[in-house]
Amino acid sequence: MLKGLRRRVYRWMDGLLPARGMQVMQGEVLPTKMPFRGLVLVRDGDENWCVGFKCPCGCDRTIELLLAEDVAPRWDCTVDASGRPSLHPSVWLNNGCKSHFWLRNGKVVWA
Repeated sequence: MLKGLRRRVYRWMDGLLPARGMQVMQGEVLPTKMPFRGLVLVRDGDENWCVGFKCPCGCDRTIELLLAEDVAPRWDCTVDASGRPSLHPSVWLNNGCKSHFWLRNGKVVWA
């Protein structure tokens, strides 16, 4: 019951807060402390390696999605002119909180 209430509160808050931004890091791993409402793009040279962010449901889980061309599954991350990121395809966690959402123009769209 408490988990469902927390998820509803975070979904409601997400509609009121500004869009998520993107932070770019050079290296091979995500930082241990992730920003509250931001995405971290990890690059190795000119190649985008992965993107990481906190789960938007509020469970405090760090989600890491691979962007490299030669891995599966993989995601595409684009950034619009205002710096707002979008991910494709959707993110669907099969354990833990089991969240399912899209990230479009910095905003979470729940499935």
